Amino acid sequence: MPKAWGGGAPCSAALLVESVVLPAQTLGELYRVLTAKARRESRAARAAILEWSDTFVVADSTWTAFQSALDLASTHGLQIWDALILSVAAECQCRLLLTEDLQPGFVWRGVTVVNPYAAPAHPLLQRVLEAAR
Repeated sequence: MPKAWGGGAPCSAALLVESVVLPAQTLGELYRVLTAKARRESRAARAAILEWSDTFVVADSTWTAFQSALDLASTHGLQIWDALILSVAAECQCRLLLTEDLQPGFVWRGVTVVNPYAAPAHPLLQRVLEAAR
């Protein structure tokens, strides 16, 4: 796991590297959080982002995903960048999207939004955690 994870999420140690897909947008958001909120120097934030991208599969945003995100944002009232992350996850056939930024339990195109910090853990996340043990 990348050092940048920070150890806060209960699922961090259990996730299989091969099972994690990072929409590229999430790395941009991580950079913003590291530099703005955590006040890391830009070089350190860059190094953390590159470590994440070397560890996990990074999924690019496509025009098709963006068009779907536009539909998702206008239909469900999501922020466009959150909708893009969800759309890319759907394109990659992900089952779970771990985020604090969307409504937990929301399902779109087979992707279930799960807050990784919620207790008790969502049943799908619980299965991932149990399978990894």
